[in-house]
Amino acid sequence: MQRRRVVVTGIGMINPMGHDAATVWDGLQAGKSGVAYTTLFDASGFPTKISAEVKNWDLAHSGESAERTARLGRHTKFAIGAAQQAVDDSGVLDSITDPVRFGVYLGSGEGNQDFSTFSTMMTAAIAGGDYNASKFIAKGLELLDPAKELEQEPNMPAAHLATLFNAQGPNMNCLTACAASSQAVGEATEMIRRGDADVMLAGGTHSMIHPFGVTGFNLLTALSESNDEPTKASRPFDRLRNGFVLGEGSAMVILEDLERATQRGATIYGEVAGYGTTADAYRITDIPPDGHGGIAAMRMAIADAGLNPTDIQYVNAHGTSTTVNDKVESLACHEVFGQHAAKVPVSSTKSMMGHLIAAAGATEMIVCLLAMRDSVLPPTINYENPDPACDLDYVPNEARPSEIKYALNNSFGFGGQNVTLCLSRSPQ
Repeated sequence: MQRRRVVVTGIGMINPMGHDAATVWDGLQAGKSGVAYTTLFDASGFPTKISAEVKNWDLAHSGESAERTARLGRHTKFAIGAAQQAVDDSGVLDSITDPVRFGVYLGSGEGNQDFSTFSTMMTAAIAGGDYNASKFIAKGLELLDPAKELEQEPNMPAAHLATLFNAQGPNMNCLTACAASSQAVGEATEMIRRGDADVMLAGGTHSMIHPFGVTGFNLLTALSESNDEPTKASRPFDRLRNGFVLGEGSAMVILEDLERATQRGATIYGEVAGYGTTADAYRITDIPPDGHGGIAAMRMAIADAGLNPTDIQYVNAHGTSTTVNDKVESLACHEVFGQHAAKVPVSSTKSMMGHLIAAAGATEMIVCLLAMRDSVLPPTINYENPDPACDLDYVPNEARPSEIKYALNNSFGFGGQNVTLCLSRSPQ
């Protein structure tokens, strides 16, 4: 049986660059930055005082009632907003006759983390000197909201989307760190390829701009501390890079069998032609110096698409702006492309929107699709000081016209998770 081809027929995104795909894409082409001083909490006492927040957006903009969504986590609200855009853009709902053939696969992070309540519970428990479990439980029963606690679970955005769109098919969530939403797209593609579903809503959502999230990344020394010039802090592949900038948001796509999409006259953004996923099997927070996991994922995606490395005309890099990641990813590109590496433009849009963690991969996948549609390479801004260890064409500072038929999107996560998606231009 011939493998079914999977195409993208709807897109939606909410992130620091804007509240829809068109606005985000315009900003990326213009080289704008979504990074500023953190306002979601008081970060004045933290080593990192900057982030890339979603500004001036409310779920009411998507037509959802405030009463129904009051207890939803910030990331779930982003997911609903982006998913509604993707579903509306695709026009797919009217064509679904069997809801069991319509599924959801997300790469979603945890919900809002409120540790002040836990601190209050602990204070009550040790008020008498020794820890008293009964007092801890009593204070918890007094303060905790069961519905809000449930909303912290990473699977909840997928559950809400299934209910919202009556998607009764496969419903899954993965949390493979920065590779999560790319993995979700890849696995959703495989479900359609093998006939387990006809349509999948896939993507990711995450918000870690809270004290616990920032504290963790600061302890890992992963975040930039260039607080004086927020818009210049994220500088992938630049010799003076010193960490990533934490972002937030959501990106969603509608994936559909090509034959089905063609029959209903859907607009096709492009095809998910190849999917590669590997594990470094090395260390939790370190990338292996030889980049073997990323290399294998890229090669797997290219082979899955039935292509050769010389066919690839653009790479949207993981490009976090950390010292090790950018060097090793550049090495991986050299290993995969060989002499062709000098001819392959590589850019990191994290330089503008920050790192959306679990939502990053799907966001950057949409960027690849729009780059192919409009024949424009998005830039890597803040590239000012060349690094001998990073010697590729990073599309520095300004967007560039270029015909693109095949592109790679890399997502490499903490824990050694590696995912590469190979995208091809619309087959229409």
